[in-house]
Order: sequence, then C-alpha cells, then structure tokens
Amino acid sequence: MSPDQERRRGQRHAPGTPTEKPENFRQAWSRLFRYMGRYRAWFVVAVILAVMGTALTLLGPNVLSDITNIIKDGLLTGDIDLEGIAALGFWLAAIYGISAAISLVQGLIMATVAQRTAGSLREDISRKIDRVPLGYFDSAKSGDLMSRVTNDADSLGQDTNRSVSTMIVAITQFLGSLLMMMYTNLTLAGVAVGSTAFGFVLMVLIMSRSQKHFEAQQNHLGAMNGHITETYNSHSIVKSYNGDKRAKREFDQINEDLRHSGFMAMFMAGTMMPLMNFIGNFGYVMVCIVGAMMVLDGSVTIGTIVAFMIYIRLFTNPLQQMSQGLTVMQSVAAASERIFGFLDEPELEDESRKAGRIHAKGHVEFRDVRFSYVPGKEIIHGFSADIKPGQKVAIVGPTGAGKTTMVNLLMRFYEVDSGDILIDGVSVKDLTRENVHEQFCMVLQDSWLFEGSIRENLVYSREGISQERIEEVCKAVGVHHFITTLPEGYDTVIADNDTLSAGQRQQLTIARAMLDTSPMLILDEATSSVDTRTEQIIQQAMDSLARERTSFVIAHRLSTIRNSDLIIVMRNGSVVEQGTHDELLAKGGFYQDLYDSQFEETDMG
Repeated sequence: MSPDQERRRGQRHAPGTPTEKPENFRQAWSRLFRYMGRYRAWFVVAVILAVMGTALTLLGPNVLSDITNIIKDGLLTGDIDLEGIAALGFWLAAIYGISAAISLVQGLIMATVAQRTAGSLREDISRKIDRVPLGYFDSAKSGDLMSRVTNDADSLGQDTNRSVSTMIVAITQFLGSLLMMMYTNLTLAGVAVGSTAFGFVLMVLIMSRSQKHFEAQQNHLGAMNGHITETYNSHSIVKSYNGDKRAKREFDQINEDLRHSGFMAMFMAGTMMPLMNFIGNFGYVMVCIVGAMMVLDGSVTIGTIVAFMIYIRLFTNPLQQMSQGLTVMQSVAAASERIFGFLDEPELEDESRKAGRIHAKGHVEFRDVRFSYVPGKEIIHGFSADIKPGQKVAIVGPTGAGKTTMVNLLMRFYEVDSGDILIDGVSVKDLTRENVHEQFCMVLQDSWLFEGSIRENLVYSREGISQERIEEVCKAVGVHHFITTLPEGYDTVIADNDTLSAGQRQQLTIARAMLDTSPMLILDEATSSVDTRTEQIIQQAMDSLARERTSFVIAHRLSTIRNSDLIIVMRNGSVVEQGTHDELLAKGGFYQDLYDSQFEETDMG
C-alpha cells in the first residue's frame, strides 16, 4: 500500500477512535500540563503560593500552644501575662491574614490559567474541525462533537482550578502538619499517623477503581447529546413515522447507562467523605486518650495537646480534600482524554508550501479516477472524461451510482485513490483546497441558511455586491416578491429554518450561487424542493447562470438536462455511456431505459 493510501486510510477511520492506546490518569494530566504552554510558569507560581500560604497556616497551632501555656501558667500563679498573649495574638492574626492574602492571589492565578487553557482548547477544537477530513463527519455524531466542545471543555476549565488548588493545599497541609507533629512530639505523631493510615489506604484503593466510571460517564454524556441532537433535528420525521417510542427506548437505554455510570462514579467518590470523617474522629479520640495519659505523667503540656488537636484536623482534612480533589481530577482526566482524542484525529495534508494557484477558464479532465470511502471497497472505477470550458455537463444514473461522489472528488472534499483530476491542465493535487473551492459555486440538494438577515445569507463570504444586483438575481429565481412582503425586506433576520419553506430556502440558496462569479458551477438536484412552475423559473435563471460557465448538473429528472453539451451516465461507480441527449437515445442503451422509465411513470401518474 502506498503512503498516500495509508494516509487516506487513516483519514477515514472511525471518528473518536484513538489512534494510540487510551491515555491513563497520569498521562492525561501530564499532557494537559504540557498543553498549558506559556501558562505553565504561572501554574508553577500558583503552586508555590499555595505552598507558602499553607505553610504559614501550619505555624498557627504552635502559637496557640504558647498562648494556652501562658494562660495555664497564669491561672496557676494568679498572674496572667496579658501583654504576652496580645503579642502572640497579633502575630497569629498576621500569620492567618498573610496566608489568606496569598491564597486569594493563588486562586486568582489558578482560575486564570484554567480558564485560558480551556479557552485555548476550544479554539484548537474549532480549528481542528476545519482540518479533519470530510469523511470524519460522515460517521461522527454532531451532538457528541458538541459535547466535547462544551461539556468536556467546561468541565476541564472549571474543575482544573478546583481540583489542582485543592490538591496542592491538601498535600502541603498533609506533609506540613506531619512534620510539625513529629517536631512537636514523636509519640503523639505516631498515634495520629497510625490512626489515619488505614483511611488513606482505603482512599487510594477506591479511587483506583472509580476512574473507569468517570470515563464511562463522559462517554455516555456525549452519546446522550448526540442522540438528542439527532432526534431534535429530525423531529418531524420521527413524528411522521411514529418513531417516538423507538427514540424514547434509545433515549432510555442511553440514559440508563449514563445514570449507572454516574451513580457508580458519584457513589465511590461519595464514600470518601464519611470514611475520612470517621478516621479523623478516631484520630481525635486516640490523641486525647494518649495525650491525657502523657499530661498526667508530665511528659507533655496541655498546650501541646491543644496544638495536636489542631494538627489532627490539619492532618485529616487534607485526606478528605485529596479524596474530593482526586474525584474531580478523574473527571478532568476523562474530559481531557476525549478532547485530546479528537485533537489527535488525522488531519488533511498541510498545503502551506503549495504555491500553485489558478484562475480557471473551466477546462476539467478526469483521468482514470478510482475512489473508495472504505479501503478495499472501491465505488468509482476508472472514471475518465474531458469537459471543455463553458460546457454544460449532466451526470445521471440511479441512486448510489456515484454521481455526488464525483462532485465531492472534483471539489477535493475527498482525495482520489488513484488517477487524477485536472483543472485547466493543472492537477488539483498541486492546488490548495481553498483555490479549488474558489473555482466553483455550488447548490446542493440540502439547502443551508444560517441565522442572520436574508441579505447576509445571499452575500455570504463575499463583498461589494450591490443591492440592485441582489434584487436582480432574486427576481430571476422568483423569490424577490416574497422577500418584499417580509417586515424588514432583505434585512429580515431568519431566526430558524421554520420561517421559510423548503422551496424558499432552496431559492435563496440558488440566488446565493448566482451572485457568485466563480468560473464553474455545480448543481446537485438543485430544484428538488420546489414546485414545477417555480422549477421552470429557476431553470431559466440557472440557464442564464450557467452561460459561459462550465457547469456540472446532477439530475434525476432527465427532462431538465436535454440541452446539456455532455451527459455522463453512471452505473455502479462506472461510466457506462457518454454523449448528448439525442446521441444517447439513438444508442438505445441504459440512458434510454432511464429516460423511458421516467416518462412511463409520468404517463401512469
């Protein structure tokens, strides 16, 4: 297999399928950190500030221990050192105040880093959509892709800040309080650590088994969005065919999968809090019992016990925070894996080095073109044709013959497996896709209008078109009168597709093509959504539009292409006949069978 064929095979693999082994938790976070790029320095600053703020907090219990001992000694002697208590109290307030200020700055930096990283991911996803092959969207669900752009990116932006900040503070508190306890009293430190070690082991075991449920939750959420988007966009069809129950069953199944994975993820994460609360309370009890015995034999002071009670809280709370932080980090890892999975999809060939550029006259040549959507299942078999500038070429044949595929190859929406397509003697492979697209204006079977004014839809992506020219074209396709009846005329905003009929949308689409000055025209069943009378009006307009342009017309109504300069008859991916209408009828071949069958159907009707 040639390198080009291998590249195309990669371009047409199932969307969402990772090109490498799925990333685990550590790899996902490692890649996310690398992705931060220029924000990594600020990320490190936020980590340092979090450590500093937490370290200052850890000094507080020792100051409280000194205050407690001063009060105890004062109660025994009857002379409490109020100045000493005030000095220590001021110092304690300063410590906590500085710690709070540092934590505030750290939170602001981390929130900025997280949101800008999420924003960069959205931008990269948007650019990626323009770079993946068209074949990706043939099998990808738009709802699942939207879920990656919205839900996954939002989850990453919101939860990264929350999880990372929580984990940094928790780990610093955990290690810092452990060191301070060991510094204060090794015996009590051993009691505190021993009583909480069991809970820490349980936390690790539970979290190691919950990651798969978070990944399943994100995947089922994407499937849910895909199903809802698909059903909503085709709601009229679902209702017409009484498909409500089937759509509901599919929804219920996906919803049940999402409920189960979400329940398991949240249940396993939810066990952390009560477990850590129990372990923390157990640590309090053990320190109180052992500490009371040590106070009685005079080995420690009451101030030390007070400090240890605070250190126990600072030691066990981080375990709770780490369990929560790890839960959120698993959600972030699952979301980032889905996002990076899409960003890793094979892209179209980089064409930045291609210098070839043409302003075509309209000479198009197909040379033994072969193509397959799925490798090994060829659907275009050695197609060849030579179309002269200004000719009107009709491509006809039964459904599935390969008519639209030929247009897609001509526009370079797909790459040919072998053979070549030339425009004015230049291979389309030597031209950028943008330059190829500039040579064509196109009207497809499915009309496309965006939310905006009628004028904006008509002059889409073009400038310098006068109002007179817009009205002239709209009159030619028979839609001008309708537009003038609207409240704002050409400035009326099309809020949704329901404001226009299918025929009116198609008329606007044809008018948009007529406003284009490209040298070649593609019409793919352009009049399939309009009535017979409007079709005649549009047909005259299109004849005018096609004058002095090379035009490619895909048609099922053979009566509309009688005046074509060349009719290409396709069957099962191969060209079986070529010629004018009269020449093909004289041959008495497959074209005549198609032509006669249509008129027989008309007579029977």
